[in-house]
Amino acid sequence: MSDKVVTRFAPSPTGFLHIGGARTALFNWLYAKHTGGRMLLRIEDTDRERSTDAATVAILDGLSWLGLTWDGEPVSQFERAPRHRAVAEELVRLGKAYYCYATPAELEAMRESARAKGLPPRYDGRWRDRDPSEAPVGARGAIRIKAPAEGETVVHDRVQGEVRFPNKDLDDFIILRSDGNPTYMHAVVVDDHDMGITHIIRGDDHLTNAARQMVIYRALGWEVPSIAHIPLIHGADGAKLSKRHGALGVEAYRAMGYLPEALLNYLARLGWSHGDDEVISVTDMIAWFDIGDVNKGAARFDFAKLEALNGVHMRRMNDAELLEIFINTLPYLEGGPAIAARLDDTRKAQLLAALPGLKERAKTLVELVDGAAFLFAERPLPIDEKAAALLGGEAREILRGAHAALKAISGDWTAAAAEAAIRQYALAGGRKLGAVAQPLRAALTGKSTSPGVFDVLAVLGREESLARVADQID
Repeated sequence: MSDKVVTRFAPSPTGFLHIGGARTALFNWLYAKHTGGRMLLRIEDTDRERSTDAATVAILDGLSWLGLTWDGEPVSQFERAPRHRAVAEELVRLGKAYYCYATPAELEAMRESARAKGLPPRYDGRWRDRDPSEAPVGARGAIRIKAPAEGETVVHDRVQGEVRFPNKDLDDFIILRSDGNPTYMHAVVVDDHDMGITHIIRGDDHLTNAARQMVIYRALGWEVPSIAHIPLIHGADGAKLSKRHGALGVEAYRAMGYLPEALLNYLARLGWSHGDDEVISVTDMIAWFDIGDVNKGAARFDFAKLEALNGVHMRRMNDAELLEIFINTLPYLEGGPAIAARLDDTRKAQLLAALPGLKERAKTLVELVDGAAFLFAERPLPIDEKAAALLGGEAREILRGAHAALKAISGDWTAAAAEAAIRQYALAGGRKLGAVAQPLRAALTGKSTSPGVFDVLAVLGREESLARVADQID
């Protein structure tokens, strides 16, 4: 085995890349990066009924969006079936496996008998020592591995510790079906060996498979990789994560406006920690991550925490970088395509200027779309209900005076110049600043909340600002 760490992420292309799969990919990727190793990608597409090309594309897209890059070309498990078959047949030649000709009826009778005794269903080994010449004429047997009947198989797990399995419970399981197709259990071992995988990091729902897979490794005389089974993610209520908790594909999180880095930060913290650090950059995750630090217990997924963390990442991000991510994500966000269609260089510059104020109020890119809508609105502005309430009563009179004060600005049109003009106007009329700023905000944005009203004036520019205020006076 090479000294260099080689991990792998091995999803089944039967659906999108769900959030649990994304975390498994992240832990494999982080461990490979931390140790200066490589992460390979294998698509476990042996289930031909349920595997689809669309799901494979969605998985690759999801990983790419998250920035979880893999080394080399993705490997198709299905395409390696001839190799899996050859290894199974080699095990028969070595006397470590055998052809079994038990009929479906015989297997069902074994299951019934076990159920009646309250035992787990097991194959009774009836073909283990029989001569293949006794096989029914024309029958195609399945290949079963000769599992040890005595003692126990011990899995030394980097997360779960030492896990012991009594060998009597493993039975002689099938590695090659009678139709010549390999079982998942067998294909995984051959692929991991051939791909040079040194560290297997996967969900703890695979822990029981580990003992059976070790039987195959030992029968072949192959070195068993280092194994780590990470706990599954549960919903906030402690139940196994399902659609209602947020077990969605990662593309749904993109559409909800989460930043890839924030989602990775949140996923890394589900089951792994570094002191009291909550907000962690990808660079720090790579520097600090070790698989031995992952907790045994299941982690709970909490949307409120993810959203709060996303807001922190947005506020900390450089404005130009955030703008680029925002623009690239617009096609996936509700209301985003409408903004994307009107995003010329002038509006990009306005958006960049408005970002410091916008990101203070937004926890997701969807909220950023909502906050930035005023920049892209056509005159006369649509006014929402709360803003309309601010434009009633004496608001028109206040706006008329504010319009005159703003129009009188002679030098550069800046937030500071606008603030000075409005403060002076409010003071002269014996009004509080808020009494002028609130109707002014409603007239400029059509909403009751926005970045600072003077920043809004600066971003919109003299001509557009005065025109929007004038629309509400007339």
